[in-house]
Amino acid sequence: MFRDISLSAVYMGLLAAFVGYAASFAIVLSGLIAMGADDQQAATGLFFATISMGICSIWLPAVTRIPAAVAWSTPGAAFLASTAMLPGGFGEAVGALICCTVMILLTGLIPALGKIVASIPKPIANGLLAGVLLKLCFAPALALGDVPLLVLPVLIAWLAGLVWHRLAAMPLAVAAFAVVLAFVVDIPAGSALSAPALFPDVTPVAPVFTLQAIFSVALPLYLVTMAGQNIPGFAVLELNGYRVERSPLIRRTGGVSLLAAPFGAIPVNMSAITAAMMAGEDAGRDPDTRYTSAIVSGLAYIGLACVAGIVTSIAALAPAALITAVAGLALIPALVGALTAAFGEPKNLEAPALTFLIAASGMSLFGISGAFWAVITGAVIWAVKRPR
Repeated sequence: MFRDISLSAVYMGLLAAFVGYAASFAIVLSGLIAMGADDQQAATGLFFATISMGICSIWLPAVTRIPAAVAWSTPGAAFLASTAMLPGGFGEAVGALICCTVMILLTGLIPALGKIVASIPKPIANGLLAGVLLKLCFAPALALGDVPLLVLPVLIAWLAGLVWHRLAAMPLAVAAFAVVLAFVVDIPAGSALSAPALFPDVTPVAPVFTLQAIFSVALPLYLVTMAGQNIPGFAVLELNGYRVERSPLIRRTGGVSLLAAPFGAIPVNMSAITAAMMAGEDAGRDPDTRYTSAIVSGLAYIGLACVAGIVTSIAALAPAALITAVAGLALIPALVGALTAAFGEPKNLEAPALTFLIAASGMSLFGISGAFWAVITGAVIWAVKRPR
């Protein structure tokens, strides 16, 4: 393994970890806080989610010898951020996270479950994903109206990054976000920023299990994670010529996610964006040695986990509109991709359209969130209309 490491693999691994973390940490924090987590619980959840990414990013490539990139469920975090808080608060949300990770683990153990998820029509799955992302993607525009002087520098940096290179957009936006905070936020004495700790104080949460949480949060979170992250992640590796055994990878990410879920961590899964970075020639000329770049990214994630308390403290001091604006900017490419895929079949637009609208509406029926009803409605319309 040490002979396979190259400077290009180290560089691409570090870059992938930085891009993956900078582009989505605000989304994860927004999702945890929307589910009722306080600052300490959010820091703990972010810490364990990042540690899970690091462990899987080291373990999976070392075992498979392929650049199996791992990320947290960014669409899943966006779903949590756009979902109403459960009656049982964060404890009930943690129960839903545990149920979701059990479903992921069972999918790796029972291949038939994976086939069922893969059989969901892609327009329906992408309509659900687009509906989940839409609300948070409104945040940059809304924040621009509320706090324009704070949001404009972030937007300008994001646009400059897009002009330079697509992957530079969010890191530059996060850098601008940090500069804005340095000018507008007073750091109180005794805060985590004035006396930073290496690790956050671990705050376990007693889970609460309810049927409402399973159908409203756990099941939609599972579907979004599988359809929006795992399946595209596998596809990227296969397109780059790597042979992928899906079930073992799902079992491993599901098992690690299950261990971290009691601490409020969102699931981890296969990544498409960082996999594309580390599976290409930029990570090394020899395809058989590119797996080392994924291992380097895992080591970087473990290092980034140590700053979870500081990152959460920064988010707590920042205006809420600014945090959600950064999260929304990170999701715009995913929203565009989901909408494009959802409406790619001109003769079958009604099913994905209703899936998208119901998921985006924020409605609930019988105490169950609209994401669940969106999938049911879309699948029924698709099944009725497709044969004709």
